Amino acid sequence: MSLSLLFRNLSRPKHYSFITPLTSAKLPTLSCAMSTKITNWVDPADSTGEFKRGASAFRHWISNKPGAQFPPEKDRYHLYVSYACPWAHRTLITRKLKGLEDIISFTAVHWHMGELGWRFVKPDEKLPGENVTGDPLNEFTHLRQIYFSVDPDYHGRFTVPTLYDKKTKQIVSNESSEIIRMFYNEFDDILPEKYRNVDLYPENLRKEIEESNEWIYDTVNNGVYKCGFATTQEAYEKALTPLFSSLDRIESHLSNTSSSSSSSSPYYFGTTLTEADIRLYTTIIRFDPVYVQHFKTNIRDIRSGYPAIHRWLRHLYWDIPAFGETTQFEHIRKHYTKSHKQINPFSISPRGPLPDILGKEEEVNAVKAAVGK
Repeated sequence: MSLSLLFRNLSRPKHYSFITPLTSAKLPTLSCAMSTKITNWVDPADSTGEFKRGASAFRHWISNKPGAQFPPEKDRYHLYVSYACPWAHRTLITRKLKGLEDIISFTAVHWHMGELGWRFVKPDEKLPGENVTGDPLNEFTHLRQIYFSVDPDYHGRFTVPTLYDKKTKQIVSNESSEIIRMFYNEFDDILPEKYRNVDLYPENLRKEIEESNEWIYDTVNNGVYKCGFATTQEAYEKALTPLFSSLDRIESHLSNTSSSSSSSSPYYFGTTLTEADIRLYTTIIRFDPVYVQHFKTNIRDIRSGYPAIHRWLRHLYWDIPAFGETTQFEHIRKHYTKSHKQINPFSISPRGPLPDILGKEEEVNAVKAAVGK
């Protein structure tokens, strides 16, 4: 699909009425001979140029059932995360919402991902954010060493989040969607009552949560990566169309959820904070600061193009500490722009947008003008 047709097919806010359709243009497909390495996100031999995310390698489960291999215990498990990574960010939010700070420790890696993957900060490096330190368990310099200590023949990617068992020196899981669900209930027996009552996957909403997870993951959470890591124009446009169609769908859903309820409905499913909010937030909070320019998802941004999503985002960031306190914009901006050399070879980090996120009651001028009409 041409960009001009894509632009016509997507809904436009009122204040975008002055924008004319883009001229259709076919850009030349560039090829580059690269050896397979950790920073290759698309197989150089894949002529489609499409980014294909691989499955997580470690899929064990912490369980409170008798005889479980990995039972819930205080101070037994350690999370390795990156503040830059949206998948790892899910686990930090959930850990905080469920009151697991004193039960599961964590370390945040440096924002830079190089040829050896994620690395830990050096003693003389000071970065914002809690627990951005060297490796406290093994004194490793890189995350990959943890993977090789568990499996010397490991051939996959060295990803965050990584949930590590300090007792058996095994990786429990590196699949974020499963780690957060372990956090929901498996530790409840050793949590105070107020945190046991935090239900992020309520029975009455599970069908709706699963349905939304499926299309939001494919077209939004992973969709931004399919746009950004595409190595052909066709692959980029193939991912861009469903991304913005889904953002339109989310905008409509949040608008209807808010307008159809007599009470305040600040969450994806109305008055109940759920897994759906966590999974969507970690992509949307990165959208304007990095994805718009770095991943070329620039049909429009959140703050000026999606008022309902923008309102939902700011509520989570400003009103729910588990969201705002685990969001580190310096890590986010620098990781993407200085780690992805194939996209940004000179590692120049754009200054905007400013601020990283608007205040709860702030709007960009174009939105103010449209609302005032």
